[in-house]
Amino acid sequence: MALHFFGVRHHGPGCARSLALALAQLRPDLILIEGPPEADELLALAASDAMRPPVALLVYAPAMPRHAVYYPFAEFSPEWQAIRYGQAHQVPTRFIDLPRAHTLAQDMTVDEPAQVPESAPPEQTDAVPAPTRRGDHLAGLAQAAGFSDTETWWDHLVEQRQDSLELFTAIEEMMTVARAALDEPLELDEARREAHMRQMIRLGVKQGHQTIAVVCGAWHVPALRDMPSIKHDKDLLSDLPKTKVAATWTPWTYGRLSFSSGYGAGVQAPGWYHHLWNTPHKAASYWLTDAVRLLRKHGLDASSAHVIEALRLSETLASLRERSRAGLGELLEALQSVLFGESDAPLRLIERELLVNDRLGAVPPETPTLPLPADVKQLQKRFRMAVRADQTELDLDLRQSAHLEKSIFLHRLSMLGIEWGKTRHVHGKSGSFHERWLLVWEPEFELRLLEANVWGATLEVASYAWLCHQSQQVQQLPALTALVERMLLADVRPAVPVLMARMQALAAGTHDAGGLLAALAPLANVQRYGNVRGTDTASVAEVMDGLVQRASIALPLAARGINEDAAQVLLGQLLQADQAIALLQKRDHQDAWRGALEQCVHSQAHALIAGRAVRILFEQEHWSVERCAQALSLACSNPIDPLATAAWLEGFLRGSGLLLIVNDPLWHILNNWVRSLPDSAFIELLPLLRRTFASFEPAERRQLGERVAHGSVVLAQPGSSAAVDEARAAQILPMLTLLLGEASA
Repeated sequence: MALHFFGVRHHGPGCARSLALALAQLRPDLILIEGPPEADELLALAASDAMRPPVALLVYAPAMPRHAVYYPFAEFSPEWQAIRYGQAHQVPTRFIDLPRAHTLAQDMTVDEPAQVPESAPPEQTDAVPAPTRRGDHLAGLAQAAGFSDTETWWDHLVEQRQDSLELFTAIEEMMTVARAALDEPLELDEARREAHMRQMIRLGVKQGHQTIAVVCGAWHVPALRDMPSIKHDKDLLSDLPKTKVAATWTPWTYGRLSFSSGYGAGVQAPGWYHHLWNTPHKAASYWLTDAVRLLRKHGLDASSAHVIEALRLSETLASLRERSRAGLGELLEALQSVLFGESDAPLRLIERELLVNDRLGAVPPETPTLPLPADVKQLQKRFRMAVRADQTELDLDLRQSAHLEKSIFLHRLSMLGIEWGKTRHVHGKSGSFHERWLLVWEPEFELRLLEANVWGATLEVASYAWLCHQSQQVQQLPALTALVERMLLADVRPAVPVLMARMQALAAGTHDAGGLLAALAPLANVQRYGNVRGTDTASVAEVMDGLVQRASIALPLAARGINEDAAQVLLGQLLQADQAIALLQKRDHQDAWRGALEQCVHSQAHALIAGRAVRILFEQEHWSVERCAQALSLACSNPIDPLATAAWLEGFLRGSGLLLIVNDPLWHILNNWVRSLPDSAFIELLPLLRRTFASFEPAERRQLGERVAHGSVVLAQPGSSAAVDEARAAQILPMLTLLLGEASA
């Protein structure tokens, strides 16, 4: 019987190539791999032609899917090569790590992590190739070899080599020395992992296998070869909690293999490693070609001559540093010198996009999954919406049934927390009939689909159940109306009665005018988009009628006795509600709303709210210029509290000064009030007035400034025909007839 240990970096092309050569030489009759034993039955799928790395094993607790663990594999992962060798040669292959049934059960409890007993050997845990969490004990070796960091050192020492058995002998010796220098105790979880791996090795020996290959993180090799007693390991593994778990394969991306993603065993440049694996002798030239192509794509100057010069320079740098071939560091330095000079912006672009060179893997159709993820995949296939790791744009016209179905599909996914698509602003399109999406698929969406499976077996059923649940959890009316808007976009029609009943119950018990006003805008959007999407919004209209009446009654009372901050908040809610009511153009709504605004003007409402109420009544032609001027005159005749006048003016004028430009009486009233202010009062009010006038358009401010500088020009009063030249006016009628048609004549 012979045990062969292969200490690897979890995603290293050099380790993977050397391991493939070593297995071909060794021809083991059992392969043991560091990984979750619950996934042993899924290993056969790795031999499928439809399986394309990068992929990951997902192990999760069905009762609580958010408790899950991923085990990623790239084509250049040594473990993946071991799995493929075992399947191709019918060699029994098993995972030997501590079962996730135990570790996930620990995560689902509130117990604090314990420490290793004093008798346990002081061993490091899982850092590969270097134990950075307990202090980088390999940094000294890297510095002695002339490298500034262990990442570059390991890349040149291991990943660019093509050895077999001899490489792993050297790695084991190096890790043995590094672990011996560790002076910190091993965490209990890691000690249990290594104990279980030793137990699985003993089981393989007991079963009579003669040549056993053990593939694990390089740091674990010394602990697995120098086995303690069986009793020691049994004691470590006793009384472990356990829960039911399930496993499946899921697509992965290179981006999730990088350090920047937060992955603890990540690599610096999976895109570079991809070239090292597929074209080891020409990796530098292929990678530089990709770099030039990327620069051209972003409008930067780069040519084949630059590739040649950068390649020569990188090889020269490698020779000066006594390295066998140019690595990633030499290539980046060469690009900086040949193409970029002192600018580092293009280099940042390459580091962000090319070092990762993101791509999405694929798994076979027969991969086990839950009903909801299966339904989503079927819909993706039906709508021909390919899952991709890069960004893709989707332009939808909701008047087309196929496009409308895609929009509903994306909105339902978003509702369940799968933000595959994000809506973008549409310019120059057909208004509410058009949607523009940016699609980016993330591997984590697979887990979120598993979590969402609790709501139902299909996307439609799950969306309905989620909406009903959320409607009962929401206690604020604006949040519920926003939920109604999402319901409409996702076209979950069965949930309409449930949400409307909940909204009526909340509205009946809500006396907060701000909440009632804030609830109007989403409901108005629901009614507007309902026509576009073909959704019956009759029940929404009934709720809207009741909310408008309640908001109209509550507004005058809510505007009394409030401070400046509360008035600013209420003003924002009032403006939103006014736009919503104007959008629907329903006479009953407008009459009730105007009555509420008039009460705000004549009651003791805050001056900011009263001023805006007058502005809205005037713009809707409910008040004449004379009545508006009278209200402005009364507001400006308060000698006791000029701050109240300034607040009234802010509400009246905010957003546009056009009223003062085209209505001479209003301008004179305001001008006379400002001129009558004492110097001290004017200085006190100046910040408020500047804030009001700063909201005007530049052209409006310029015209008002000219009126102040050159004096007021008296404009014709609205409705007066004394200054109208009827003969001159009749000259434009033929042109109007041509533009507007015969009916206008």
